[in-house]
Amino acid sequence: MKKGLKLLSLSLVIVLLVASLAGCGSNNQGNQQTQENTPAAPAEKITWKLGHLGNEEHIWNKTALKFAEVVSEKTNGQIEVKVYPNEQLGNEVDTINMVKAGTADMVISGESMQNWAPKAALIAVPYAFKDTDHMRSVIESDLGKEIAGQIEEKVGLKPLYYHVRAPRNLTSSKPISTPADLKGFKMRVPNVPVFVEAWKAAGASPQVLAFSEVFTAIQQGVIDGQENPVDLINSAGFYEVQKYVNETEHVNGFVYVLVGNKQFEGLSPELQQAVLEAAKEAQTYGDGLFEQEVTAITDQLKEKGMEFNTNVDKEAFQKAMEPGIKAILNEEQMDLYQRIVNFQ
Repeated sequence: MKKGLKLLSLSLVIVLLVASLAGCGSNNQGNQQTQENTPAAPAEKITWKLGHLGNEEHIWNKTALKFAEVVSEKTNGQIEVKVYPNEQLGNEVDTINMVKAGTADMVISGESMQNWAPKAALIAVPYAFKDTDHMRSVIESDLGKEIAGQIEEKVGLKPLYYHVRAPRNLTSSKPISTPADLKGFKMRVPNVPVFVEAWKAAGASPQVLAFSEVFTAIQQGVIDGQENPVDLINSAGFYEVQKYVNETEHVNGFVYVLVGNKQFEGLSPELQQAVLEAAKEAQTYGDGLFEQEVTAITDQLKEKGMEFNTNVDKEAFQKAMEPGIKAILNEEQMDLYQRIVNFQ
């Protein structure tokens, strides 16, 4: 009898134990199924602010919008690039400082970065580049990488792609053909020391002003003229307050489209690669616009009443500016300048 009870008790214990284990297995499977059915958390969206001084119709803005579009496509919308033209985020130097501080993320800039990276001065030293082809060759050579590398190291900005610029020309209300015509001529220059010294040496009275202030300064007679490529002469409406485009062609220059190092390095390797691929596409797109639009813009300026003074003694301007260039460039910059001039 007792033996039977013991066997019965043991059987009940085994049954309960098996049931318990089965229940645990069912719960674990249910938990596993629940986890498998739970959708993955969406990737965190990243928004970059890109500021520049061109207007909505400018090549830089059109290309930046293309870059933003391709970045969104390649990252499935995870990275959104918002473009702010017309110095909406501030002038060029302000925007650089904002990127460094993390309140903006991208900027279009060139020689202004020499305030941090001395080699950036060579982006636009008067008469350093012979023409656009020479400039492109330098940008894509080890010399260009040398400039870009110092910008990345000293400024904290990573160049993604670049825009070559039409030659910088001097605008005025009277024709200017030789340095002798610059006597008493008050002109705006950007905050670039080599520009200031070169134009002083040539006989002008250069004044540093933000680009957004130039139109009103000319209109009110505070300055007599300014110098810029035809695209910015057109987009800023200088044809309303200036009569002549004097073809000094004193600078063949370029600008970089840059992102903050911290912002770029904060991306996953996959997102970094997507941004770099988008930059290559933007480069091709922007180069195409440049070739199409520079001639068209020149024609537009003529239609709007501007006269192009082709009787400019460029050799005289180059010779007049040379002492100012040599006086302002330090040893490191002068070495790079000579290598650019002699680059084949």
